[in-house]
Amino acid sequence: MVEIIPSILSADFARLAEEMARVERGGASMLHVDVMDGHFVPNITIGPPVVESIRKATRLHLDTHLMIDDPDRYAAEFVRAGANSVSVHYEACRHLDGTLETIRNAGAMAGVVLNPATPVAVLEDVLEVADYVLLMSVNPGFGGQKFIPYVLEKLRKLDRIRREKKLALPIEIDGGVHRDNLAEVVRAGCDWIVTGSAIFHSADAEGEVREMRGIAAGATAVRV
Repeated sequence: MVEIIPSILSADFARLAEEMARVERGGASMLHVDVMDGHFVPNITIGPPVVESIRKATRLHLDTHLMIDDPDRYAAEFVRAGANSVSVHYEACRHLDGTLETIRNAGAMAGVVLNPATPVAVLEDVLEVADYVLLMSVNPGFGGQKFIPYVLEKLRKLDRIRREKKLALPIEIDGGVHRDNLAEVVRAGCDWIVTGSAIFHSADAEGEVREMRGIAAGATAVRV
């Protein structure tokens, strides 16, 4: 089943518990948590204490995306704070396999992220040690950006590679996904779809999650 994963980066942090409850009522089972350090990307968001507070306010799976320069230093801290899955950028890791092992040993799923301009071929020899792969469909750092079309072909390539290798790892996408392009993203092979402003900036976040889940379900049977 395709997961629609609301990104709390676009939520109202003054009413975050209410916002999270709203998307849960819409059928979301996961939340996406963007961590930015002001170095790897030109923005600063949250750290482990905030994740710990979020963990106390929701039962949902916390999918934590580290857009930071030194993921080895902090990844396990986010797991201890309550993250269920932690993804790190290929571009930020000197020893990717070791970083993923650190996350897994701490008790979370370990994912690897690729920026839009990084080819999926760089992962062919390490896919077996990842629990999932996140493809950025915008350049990371800010919410509300437009989807980069060529990432769809990257998604199709990665889907072909995992099928050839008989791997069960989910493929996740993050950036610029909304109702109008959601079905195309699902048909290309995506399993986890992160979307922030399309949900939290809508008039009805609960209804938007429900609507997007319906679109994804309708597109799941047709993969291209």
